[in-house]
Amino acid sequence: PGSKRLEPLKYAKVAMDASVSRRKVECCILGTTSLLYHCLEKGMSAAFVLRDVGVLLIEGSRVQMRFYLDFLEKVTGERIWNRATLKALQQLDMVVSQEVPIASLSFTGRVIIFPK
Repeated sequence: PGSKRLEPLKYAKVAMDASVSRRKVECCILGTTSLLYHCLEKGMSAAFVLRDVGVLLIEGSRVQMRFYLDFLEKVTGERIWNRATLKALQQLDMVVSQEVPIASLSFTGRVIIFPK
């Protein structure tokens, strides 16, 4: 809509960066988008685990991003030692531990986890 331009995904560049074939990249992306579409269509929860960043959780019409503490510290450039700051981030549901089971983040406890 408006003046936004969509640019096609550069499969060849992704393949080169991941050291896999272009065909494999196309199959993985098609498979992932197809499964995500199916999950959303059926009202199932889905979680995208973004390595070293956090978890993007989709439940119905609710979308929430939770970040790993290490990532937030890299972004801010300082350790988050202050207990009050850490507690505030946790209360805002912005921080998640990398050790926490992904299913525990959802209301239902059932979630399709990407990538797998």
